[in-house]
Amino acid sequence: MEESHKQLELANEEVKLHSKMQNEFINVAAHELRTPIQPILSLSDVLMHGITEPKEYELINIIARNAKRLQRLAENILDVTKIEGGTLNLTKERSNIVELISNIIKDYNTELAKEQQKYKDNRIRLLYNTTQKFIPVEVDSNRIVQVILNILGNATKFAKKNLHDLVISIAVQKIDNAEVIVNIKDNGTGIDLQILPKLFTKFATKSQTGSGLGMFIAKYIIEAHGGKMWAKNNPDGNGATFTFTLPVSLQQGG
Repeated sequence: MEESHKQLELANEEVKLHSKMQNEFINVAAHELRTPIQPILSLSDVLMHGITEPKEYELINIIARNAKRLQRLAENILDVTKIEGGTLNLTKERSNIVELISNIIKDYNTELAKEQQKYKDNRIRLLYNTTQKFIPVEVDSNRIVQVILNILGNATKFAKKNLHDLVISIAVQKIDNAEVIVNIKDNGTGIDLQILPKLFTKFATKSQTGSGLGMFIAKYIIEAHGGKMWAKNNPDGNGATFTFTLPVSLQQGG
């Protein structure tokens, strides 16, 4: 009996060691991926600004676009490794969630102008609806930006090909002075019914261009802030709504 117990302990130690080595390898590999990506992006940007021929511009654009995909993949792998190793730390500061989202929208609208080329006849509109100017939250702003950009990116990626007007609306509301609720709604294709039950798990995707890690990371970030996150297809059959909550900061001042 005692010998069996020792064998079990040894087996558990081997599993832990294997898991640690695996995570360390993934961590190193992801870091190594990041090293050559940055110069590819930088030099692609330099070339794009010096090219006038449309065909050449499109070829450089393909390089830049895929380098950005590889960059996102490397960042996602690093985040998942940190999550599973319990080392994804948050740097929380008191912020105004209304202003934070407003700034995200301003920056994203600049990106949307570039995205129009992908959707040809489609027009993308980003709407923001809130009746309040100040809702304080204790958050890691960079991580909340990451969550929202992930949702917005999915909405544009899964827009209907024949949709001439993709609308993404963001609504922010404070509930009972205790939490803020953020709804991000689009009128795209919606969430595949096979993916929906496992949307926030790793590798849940049918996309050819996604890793299926973004929503897993986003949900972890929100829950690490003491909030909740969920998603559903819209009742009218057009698009989906992603929702997350965050606790309102009770700290006085500012």
